Amino acid sequence: MPSIVRWLALSPCIIGALLATLILGGCSAVRLGYNSSPTLAYWWLDSYFDFDDQQSLRVRNDLQAVQDWHRKEELPLLVQTLQDLQAMAPKPVTTAQVCQLVSGLQTRVQATLDRVTPTIAAIAPTLQAAQLEHISREFEQRNRKWREEWIVGTLAERTDRRVKQIVERAESFYGTLEPAQLAIVRRHVETSSFNGPRQYKEKQRRHQDAMQVLKELGAIRFPANQATAAIRGLLERSLNAPDPAYRQYIDRLTNESCAAMAALHNSSSADQRNFLVQNLRGYEADARALASQSTDAPAPEPSPTPF
Repeated sequence: MPSIVRWLALSPCIIGALLATLILGGCSAVRLGYNSSPTLAYWWLDSYFDFDDQQSLRVRNDLQAVQDWHRKEELPLLVQTLQDLQAMAPKPVTTAQVCQLVSGLQTRVQATLDRVTPTIAAIAPTLQAAQLEHISREFEQRNRKWREEWIVGTLAERTDRRVKQIVERAESFYGTLEPAQLAIVRRHVETSSFNGPRQYKEKQRRHQDAMQVLKELGAIRFPANQATAAIRGLLERSLNAPDPAYRQYIDRLTNESCAAMAALHNSSSADQRNFLVQNLRGYEADARALASQSTDAPAPEPSPTPF
């Protein structure tokens, strides 16, 4: 599925800690991870931006506001999704059903991104030249790591790495996979349309786009609404590449992944499906418990203007 420009969208920490940990994390760690997510998100972002004191205060406060909103508004939706998944788990599924689930989760991710956009727009004009240089170095460092994992090395090494990642994620849902199921995963990876150099080129485009927007917001003091619009435009170009051919490529990858997920689920045994239902039930209990901690007071909106 389309990746979100990582440092800007906050996906690994805000989305990851607020949402994905409920789906992928161990039950014992879910509640702690969710409640700690504003702090985890802050430190992850700070590794890119190297915030000054004023920026730190703004970001910390706004991340807490986003979590308060997410707890009240999004966790009940997640509970419903987990219930729907429990109803689906014992039955065969189609590629279209899996893709519909993926699309629904992407919509919820977008809702959270909309909440953090004003914060990014407020911080961007205050970034100093040294901070922009710091961001650029972080981009390059993480680009090097991505190249090492998905471009450098032999095809067999990259294939084994992708198979291992998928198997580990699948087994966290279903338990140990059978040889025939491992074969489904390997066949999916070996026939996938995944193109490392093509995706790397898109990563570079996103980074260049991001740096240009940040520099423009620092050089020209736009009104808050224009700054927010600029960040929203950047996020949109990160989620949906301007190149139609690249969007078609991502759609193809998504459909292939949905088909593989459906095939893997449909090959699962009754015991594996029961294991899946129990896991989903545990995640639902975690989501309900976390949502019940919400206060009745409305969560504050992230401040719409710079300091």
